[in-house]
Amino acid sequence: MNRRALLRGGAGLAGLGISAALLAACGDDSDSPATSASGGAKSFGALNYQLSWVKNVEFAGAYIADSKGYYTAAGFSSVNLMAGGPSVSQDAVVASGKALVGISSPDITAAAILKGADLVVIGAQYQKNPFAIVSLAATPLTTPQDLIGKKIGVQATNEPVWNAFLKANNLDPSKITKVPAQFDPSPLVSKEVDGWFSFFTNEPNLLKMKGVDTAVMLLNDHGYPMVSEVYVVKKSSLTSDRDKLKALLTADIKGWTESLADPKVGADLAATKYGKDLGLDAAEQALESAAQNTVVQTADTKANGLFTITDELVDETIKTLALGGVTISKDQLFDLSLIKELYTENPSLKAAS
Repeated sequence: MNRRALLRGGAGLAGLGISAALLAACGDDSDSPATSASGGAKSFGALNYQLSWVKNVEFAGAYIADSKGYYTAAGFSSVNLMAGGPSVSQDAVVASGKALVGISSPDITAAAILKGADLVVIGAQYQKNPFAIVSLAATPLTTPQDLIGKKIGVQATNEPVWNAFLKANNLDPSKITKVPAQFDPSPLVSKEVDGWFSFFTNEPNLLKMKGVDTAVMLLNDHGYPMVSEVYVVKKSSLTSDRDKLKALLTADIKGWTESLADPKVGADLAATKYGKDLGLDAAEQALESAAQNTVVQTADTKANGLFTITDELVDETIKTLALGGVTISKDQLFDLSLIKELYTENPSLKAAS
C-alpha cells in the first residue's frame, strides 16, 4: 500500500453520493484474450503489467493500447493489466518477477531500492506529481503563504508529503491548523476546513460533478516538484528483457497519444470495460482524464517524447525526495537509457506524441 492509494480511490465519498466501489476491485485479472503475435513480429509471450491502483481512468493509455491491439502488434501474445490497491505493493510484485513492469511513485521505489530491491525507474507518465491543496473557489488558497492561519484537512497517510511541502516552503507548522481527515471532502464543502489535501485529478472533479467549484494549488508548482506514475522494472530486465520493455513502451506511447487527443476514449473504456465493476461515472472519468493529460504532456515531452524525464526533473525529484527523508542518488533510482534509445530508433514515436 502507498499513501497515494486511498486518496486516489475516492474512498469515503459516500457523503457526497460518490461511489466507494473503487475499493472492492483490487487484484489481478486479464482483460485480453490470448492472441498470437502477427505480422512476423517478435513473440514475447504474455505481458504482466502491474498498475498502481484500481482500474480507473488513471491508466487510460494502457486501456487504449490493449483495446486497439497495440500490445499484440508489439509482440505480446496477451496482456494482463493487474489491478493495484491498498493491499497491493506494486514494487514488490515487480521485484518478485510476477510482473515485467509496474506503475509506482519515486518515493516508494526509492525506499524499496534502499532496502535492497533490484528496481529502477525507466520513465514517467506524469511529469508533475498530482498532489494539491484544494479549496473552495469562493475562498481560494493559491499560494503556500495563504495556508497560514487556515485549517487544512490532511489524511494520516499523506502526512509525510504534507510535512515535506511545509519544509520546502519554510512554513511554520504551528501557524497552520492541520485537521486529521479521512478521504471524504465533505468537511471542505461544509467549511469545517479551509483546504483539503488531494490529488488534483480526483476530488476537484468529483466535487465539480456535484456542483461544487474549487480552486487548486498544485504542490509541484510550489516547491515540491517530482515526477509521478513512474515505470518501474527490475534492473536486470534492462539487459535480459530490453526488447520486451521497448515493445511495452511503444504500445503505451501509442495508447497515451490517443488519450491525449481525446480524453473521453480512455474514460469510456475505464467506465464500461476495465473498471466496469467500480461504479465509475464516465463523465467524471473524462474530467479526470483531461486533467491528467496536462501533466502527461508538457513542453518537455512534446520536445523529447512521452515518458521521458529531463535531467532537471531528475535532479528536482531527488531533491524533493530528500525533503521527505529519502536520500538516494539519481543513478540509483533512474536509468533513462532505454527510453532515449527507443526514441532514437523510432523517431516517429516522438512525432506522434
